[in-house]
Order: sequence, then C-alpha cells, then structure tokens
Amino acid sequence: MPEVILGEGKSVAQLRGIVRALRARGVGALVSRPTRAQRRALASPAGGNLRLRTLAEGRLLQLPGPWGGSFRRGTVAVLAAGTSDVAVAEEARAVLVALGIRVEGAYDVGVAGLHRLMRALRRLERHHPEIYLVFAGREGALPTVVAGLVPAPVIGIPTSVGYGRGGGGRAALTAMLQSCAPIAVFNIDAAVPAALFAAQHLARSPRRSSGGRRRSPPRRR
Repeated sequence: MPEVILGEGKSVAQLRGIVRALRARGVGALVSRPTRAQRRALASPAGGNLRLRTLAEGRLLQLPGPWGGSFRRGTVAVLAAGTSDVAVAEEARAVLVALGIRVEGAYDVGVAGLHRLMRALRRLERHHPEIYLVFAGREGALPTVVAGLVPAPVIGIPTSVGYGRGGGGRAALTAMLQSCAPIAVFNIDAAVPAALFAAQHLARSPRRSSGGRRRSPPRRR
C-alpha cells in the first residue's frame, strides 16, 4: 500500500519534512486533505518545489514514485448519489487511478431518480466491476439499493451531506449500518480508506471470469 499522509492537523513545516523524507527515499506517496496553505507552501520554490501532483480538485496530492508494490488491474465502480457527493467520490477515484486500477463511474444516480440508477448499472455491468464503492449523504439509501441489484461486493461510504436531524452524514452512516442488504460500511467521508480497501480486495481475489452467469439489474418495462 502507498504511504498516505493526512494533511489536516499538521503544520506546513511538519508536512514539508515528511514529504521531503519520502522523496529522499525515492518512494511515492499521497497527501490526503491538504489545506490551502499546505498546498501553496509545498508548491512554492521556498518549499523546495516538491512537484506534487494535484488530484481530486486539491483534496489529494501525489508525490510521484514507486509504491513498493503492484496491484492487479481489475475494475472498480464508483457511484455517487448526488452532485454534492462527487467531491468525496473523486477522492476515491483519484487514489484508485494512481494505483493503476481502472475506475468506471456513475454520478447523480441517487434513489430520488431510480431510472438514472438502473441505466447506470446496466452500463457499468458491461465493464464487469469486481467491487462497487457507493457514496451517499442524507438518508444514505443508495448502497443498499445497489447491493440488491449487482453481483459484486458493495462498500457504502456516507458523505457529510445533509442538514437538520442526522445531518453531516450521521443519518447516512446509521442507515448503512442498518442495511438489510449485505454491504460493508466505512466512516463518514472516508474515501481514501475505502479506495485502499478496494485495491486490497482486487489484490487478494482471483480475477472474476466474464464468461459465467451474472445477475444483471432488471430492465424497466
């Protein structure tokens, strides 16, 4: 697994020192949730111009270099219920792409518009995803629905979208934990751990044959 450094809670000097040490060792790394000040400092000539790649609209930084391991090239599906969930989903996508894993996505496919979800699942199934990462805020129902329709494991990631009672992802987390469909659940906004878990799943699982019988999403009449 790659080294992942959480930017939040670290001073600019601390983060710069960690990244410099990793660069001196010649290894790649990811910086998760860097602050704006950290991004500016690491990119400036005074900070050593460490040439970090910006991913997921600044929610991730990548220090180029080998990870120290290789990952099987499977396919992961990433779904987001609404546009407000996309930023977190894009963190997961960026991690998987950095690891060389193929990602097929479908955004704005929440349960408020099931016709969009069914259309998206039919398209995704043609790529034979081996695991689904499903991001949803508010009532967090999407992972349960997806798990009832697809033949591969589903991971639910609640996002901190929503307000009022149970806002900030708390209702979504509780709903996913209470799911009657078999899903795994990560913490609120935990896109990076979920993506790394998906990578481990691919590494440890035999490649799924595309020739066997598959359970496809039902077609609308």
